[in-house]
Amino acid sequence: MSRDNRLVYSTEHGQLGKAMENRLAGKPANNKRGGKGKAQPQAAASIVNPAKQGVRIRRESKGRGGKSVCVIDGLPLDEKGLKALTKKLKGQLGAGGAVKGACIEIQGDHRDKLLALLEREGFKAKLAGG
Repeated sequence: MSRDNRLVYSTEHGQLGKAMENRLAGKPANNKRGGKGKAQPQAAASIVNPAKQGVRIRRESKGRGGKSVCVIDGLPLDEKGLKALTKKLKGQLGAGGAVKGACIEIQGDHRDKLLALLEREGFKAKLAGG
């Protein structure tokens, strides 16, 4: 094909263009949208030095219909430990919550109570945000 009549879309191959040209030429796809499936969201990075990072408690309400939740991140625990701690915190606060990735979400604004509970459990926590 000449440069003026370049095929851009085909129902047989889908979207063509730079990504398809690179694939046909054997070059690796270096664009962010390339690839077969959707990009998986990255989990929170594990903490290398928990003594330096610390545990953070913050309040969020975006994307929750105005309801606020307390998010606890930076805990040096595995998934099993996070679930056990979440169950204990939910029971002591009388609130709902869940483990999402490497964070614990507790429904409602319980930052001060969570700070005291986490310190009682042996975690050095700080309040983050305003």
